[in-house]
Amino acid sequence: MHPFTKKSVRLLTYSISTLLGLLKPKKMIQLNRVFLIIVLLITNLSFAQTAKKDLDRSSIKKMCGCFEVEFRFSETFNYSEDSLYMPSKNKVAKALEYAQLVEESDDLVVIQHLLLVGDESSPYIIKHWRQDWLFENQDFYNYEGDNNWDFIKKKENDVAGTWTQKVFQVDDSPRYEGNGSWVYVDGKTYWENETNAPLPRREYTKRSDYNITLRRNKHMIVDEGWIHDQDNDKIIREKRKDDFVIAQEKGTNTYKRVDDERCQGAINWWAENKEFWSIVRTSWAEIYGKNKDLELAEKVDGKRLYEILFSMPTSTDKETIVKTLKSFVK
Repeated sequence: MHPFTKKSVRLLTYSISTLLGLLKPKKMIQLNRVFLIIVLLITNLSFAQTAKKDLDRSSIKKMCGCFEVEFRFSETFNYSEDSLYMPSKNKVAKALEYAQLVEESDDLVVIQHLLLVGDESSPYIIKHWRQDWLFENQDFYNYEGDNNWDFIKKKENDVAGTWTQKVFQVDDSPRYEGNGSWVYVDGKTYWENETNAPLPRREYTKRSDYNITLRRNKHMIVDEGWIHDQDNDKIIREKRKDDFVIAQEKGTNTYKRVDDERCQGAINWWAENKEFWSIVRTSWAEIYGKNKDLELAEKVDGKRLYEILFSMPTSTDKETIVKTLKSFVK
């Protein structure tokens, strides 16, 4: 059952008030008591929903901080009819990663991930993925393959009480997004969703025999940190044809919390670079805000977008950044 929306509460209150105005005094006194009980119930529900929302936001923020990360992926089944089909090799990798809380408001949490490479005393910092969490968001970009995202506006009732996770590439271009409810049951805290996504870097640099990853994401908050659990389908999607699942894979990314001092290099790097990336984010937001289908070029003048942005000085003006982003929008 969906929680009450603000619109539905206003409509219910107005309807009851109108009904009371049409009744005789004696019946109106009796129904006034009923109305008071209903108002109290709605108020209690509203408080409960606010408390749940605050708890959700607290759970999301637990993904911030310094973590030792272990990435594990294994192709579990394949359904290819090609006798020469070669499954992806198992991948196990470790990293030190800092998840920086960039922005927070009542309905929004923005987290930027930063990789630390090399000696922890003087690491090389790589801007990694970003995740935005939006409460009761209705605007979605659904990946359809070949660098195309279809804009979809969901109904208010379909997103009531849910949080949307929007995941972005290292250059803040879109990756995937979907909504779901945070769940608290049997001592477990988790959020899960199923959505289309482009191939991850570990795949698209080696494979071109499929073009969609159907991601089943589950984010679990645990005492030691958090876990990103995945059950993914590797899909061939072609026009006027049914999707074909060429293979499936299991992925588990484990984030073990460590002392923030180990990520001081990333903290310092973000302080020096955050203004530049703030301009990049707001420039992308203007493009997303047009609420229309989006197609992006893979390269412009032989370079990928992240290569161009990563080479720009932090003093680059917004006009130059906007011009660069728009050059990739078809």
